[in-house]
Amino acid sequence: MSAVWIVVIVSGVGTLALKATGPVLLGGKPLPDRFAGVVGLLGPALLAALVAIGTFADGQRLVLDGRVLGVGAAAVAIRFRAPVLLVVIIAAAVTATARAFAG
Repeated sequence: MSAVWIVVIVSGVGTLALKATGPVLLGGKPLPDRFAGVVGLLGPALLAALVAIGTFADGQRLVLDGRVLGVGAAAVAIRFRAPVLLVVIIAAAVTATARAFAG
C-alpha cells in the first residue's frame, strides 16, 4: 500500500472519529448555548478566510492584483443587493479587465 493511500485511510478514520465524538460525548443532549453561537460562526469565518487567501496569496507571497479589485467590486455589488449571479459576473469582469490592463 502506498503512502498516499495510508494518508487517505488515516484521514478518513480521523474524520469519522471526530464526527462521532460529538454525539458520544453529548449523549443526545443539545449543544450548550455558549458553543452553539461559536459553531454558527465557523462557516462564515472559514469562508472569509478562504476568500482572503484566494485573493491576497500567491503561494507564500502576499500579492495585490486584479483579484483584489474583483473582490472589491463584488463587495460593492453585494452592498447594493445585486443578485448572486450578477455579483459573480461583475467580479469576473472587473478582475479580467484589471488583468488585461496590467499586462
